[in-house]
Amino acid sequence: MLDAPVRLTDLAHGGGCGCKLAPSVLQQLLANQPQAAPYAQLLVGTETGDDAAVWQIDEECCVIATTDFFMPMVDDPRDFGRIAAANALSDIYAMGGTPIMALAILGMPLGKLPIETVRAILAGGASICAEACIPVAGGHSIDSPEPIYGLAVVGLCAVSDIRRNSGARPGDALILTKGLGVGVYSAAFKKQALGAAAYEEMMASTTLLNRIGHKLAKDADVHAMTDVTGFGLLGHGVELARGGSVALDIDFARIPFLKDAPALAEGGFITGASGRNWASYGEAVVLPAAMPDWRRALLTDPQTSGGLLIACAPERAEAIRGTIEAAGFPRATIIGAVAAGEPAVRIS
Repeated sequence: MLDAPVRLTDLAHGGGCGCKLAPSVLQQLLANQPQAAPYAQLLVGTETGDDAAVWQIDEECCVIATTDFFMPMVDDPRDFGRIAAANALSDIYAMGGTPIMALAILGMPLGKLPIETVRAILAGGASICAEACIPVAGGHSIDSPEPIYGLAVVGLCAVSDIRRNSGARPGDALILTKGLGVGVYSAAFKKQALGAAAYEEMMASTTLLNRIGHKLAKDADVHAMTDVTGFGLLGHGVELARGGSVALDIDFARIPFLKDAPALAEGGFITGASGRNWASYGEAVVLPAAMPDWRRALLTDPQTSGGLLIACAPERAEAIRGTIEAAGFPRATIIGAVAAGEPAVRIS
């Protein structure tokens, strides 16, 4: 790890996808905005809260566009760049596409960080883009009071392979591809209470590209996909439920977590974003009466470069889960099912 004169996380009031505006605030901001003109080529816009915008080029091909950036959740600048890049690329994969190029988004507090640190951030992002076989073809930078880094990414996808968060059907199985707990780990890291093994576990999860989404989208039995990021499992589950006008039944005991996440959450290492998330969408969630607050916090925990939440045909669920696991996702788990009913997420 590179030495820095100050901790990157000390320069930021938040980190990773925990920096996101709360879902309720975002809804208020977008409420009175003019709607996009009804372009026939715009297949996916802001109407369903999907992971990226999709523009149809012709009968067979689409362009997918997204952007994502945030403040550091770790102190190693190269690691920060790697996490941020993997997180931005995830939106393309979650829609079923393949990224083709990226543009860097950089805001740095001039005079507070050495040039070598900023170069390492950019190099970390470029290394993940190289892993995805795409160039960082340009970008934009500003002087900002807090360090910010991310990417704008463009991808391609066949029209038939686009997967939205609104395609879940009653009876579908639900698969989660990565363990939850990144926000809990980042909260512990900021307080210097995260061990070396847990840090490596977090890095392995947050830099694992969700490229399996492109392969899954070619399977007609995969009906809906979204990536689980700043709104937590419950928030993105609520989006999927509302998008498909269905209910999600999730078994808490089946949910995969990073190894130390439950113990750390019970010990109080919980982000502020977790509470803001619950305040934003808790009315659409049904929890067991005796569930302690720390367990609920795991379900609202903001994930940075989190896994995919997938709705698929139940008879194919185990085979699809096995495909995901074989692609390098050892925690891929069937966590529940989709049911008819008022849009909600129900935890048992």
